[in-house]
Amino acid sequence: IHLWAIGVGLVISGEYFGWDYGWGVAGTIGFLIATLVITLLYITFIFSFTELTTSIPQAGGPFTYTHRAMGPFGGLVAGYATAVEFLLATPAIAFALGNYLHFLHPSLPVLGSGIAFYVLLTIINLLGIKESALFSLIITLLAVVELLIYMGIVGPSFKASNFMHNAMPAGWLGVFAALPFAIWLYVCIEGIAMVAEEVKEPSRNIPKGYISAMLTLALLAIGVMVLTGGITDWKALSAIDYPLPEAIGIVLGKQSGITK
Repeated sequence: IHLWAIGVGLVISGEYFGWDYGWGVAGTIGFLIATLVITLLYITFIFSFTELTTSIPQAGGPFTYTHRAMGPFGGLVAGYATAVEFLLATPAIAFALGNYLHFLHPSLPVLGSGIAFYVLLTIINLLGIKESALFSLIITLLAVVELLIYMGIVGPSFKASNFMHNAMPAGWLGVFAALPFAIWLYVCIEGIAMVAEEVKEPSRNIPKGYISAMLTLALLAIGVMVLTGGITDWKALSAIDYPLPEAIGIVLGKQSGITK
């Protein structure tokens, strides 16, 4: 359960924001195609990682595997790439949290709120692996439940005509341009590998954690994306950091207690 929570928790912010920029370059259908391609990529990637993590259960993750396969220079490249991925994803998420808070209380500054979240979450991580894993589990469960509630609320307002309107404006070139935003729906799930040394019975539990996390994220990502695209003119949601509250605000009104 903790591996599932770590895998889903590392990624689930990507279901709340960021992916909608893919609509801006590809449209709804174009981005859906890009997402299905990336979902297939990540399923195969996760099965590869499951093999690697269970056979080399070390906290270095990609760095360790590449070092083993390609020597010190390959390990160095993979190590830097992993560090950049996780170090830059964190402030992006903190900034989006600031945007969400700004949606609720427009008087609060986005950057200041983002920095406060960054510091708070860093302190929680510094408390230790047990404390941060428990925190991740609770927050991840809340986040999944919230997305299910969101889909239940906006689902009845879905209109296929909204979703299909100008759905692939840039053609296949737009699909290609949307791939990085589709990756945002799954990026960092490989972080499960980083806790390999802490796992009991890794050969049995790591595959369960990876596969259950990947299935959860795929269902949530496609469900949220499709339902949100049918609420209103999707272009209005394609360049903001808080597409979900904006969409639910269109359905229920921004002053609704559920929206807030």
